[in-house]
Amino acid sequence: MLKILIILVFLTILASLGTALYHLIRHKESSTKTVKALTYRIGISLVLFILLAIAFMTGLIQPTGIGRNIQMQMQMQKDAQQQQNNLR
Repeated sequence: MLKILIILVFLTILASLGTALYHLIRHKESSTKTVKALTYRIGISLVLFILLAIAFMTGLIQPTGIGRNIQMQMQMQKDAQQQQNNLR
């Protein structure tokens, strides 16, 4: 459900960007509609960023890739140090 929502918001951002491009090309003398479409895109992008941050903080999404590997390595090093301290 969350993935579908994220994809829909992302597609809305792309649609807003396309609308801005259309108005920029079509109405060269008036940029009001272009500015409005770009403003909507910025707002929707902020909503997406906040949604992703909340989903990450609540554990609904998990990092994968480089960041996750680095995080796992740091945790393993921390655990190894704690085990060494416990042995002393």
